[in-house]
Amino acid sequence: MTSLSRELVFLILQFLDEEKFKETVHKLEQESGFYFNIKYFEDEVLNGNWDEVERYLGGFTKVDDNRYSMKIFFEIRKQKYLEALDKHDRSKAVEILVKDLKVFASFNEELFKEITQLLTLENFRENEQLSKYGDTKSARQIMLAELKKLIEANPLFRDKLQFPSLKTSRLRTLINQR
Repeated sequence: MTSLSRELVFLILQFLDEEKFKETVHKLEQESGFYFNIKYFEDEVLNGNWDEVERYLGGFTKVDDNRYSMKIFFEIRKQKYLEALDKHDRSKAVEILVKDLKVFASFNEELFKEITQLLTLENFRENEQLSKYGDTKSARQIMLAELKKLIEANPLFRDKLQFPSLKTSRLRTLINQR
């Protein structure tokens, strides 16, 4: 996309945000891939809206783009899996294992086996590596800190984490000048 198109998208994003078209703003951020709204991403992660978290991320990266992206998706899906186990929802956990986590098996078979074995435990915290896993809220916060580091280190997010500084209501001003 041209520089002009990019600038227009940012003007439209600013306008939509000022007019409180929240869903539309995030959809345009995702579809254009120009601006990754870390605040929105944080809110969705902390609220456990996993489908939206992955959908939004999908506008910027895919699982197999690079090792950072792979780790980001793995951490999200692992958290989703652990939360299902924590709620004793075995069928949901199996579904996540098969649909979401299986893709990582080819990269680390041993880790996938360990994750699968968690199904056999009454409480996954019996696993030594997960013994310090607290409640859902604190686990999400810890994971989010890790995700933010991975996003900042991921070259695919370069120049997409900072919204350009624009004068307030810039699009409206430009239209009114015509």
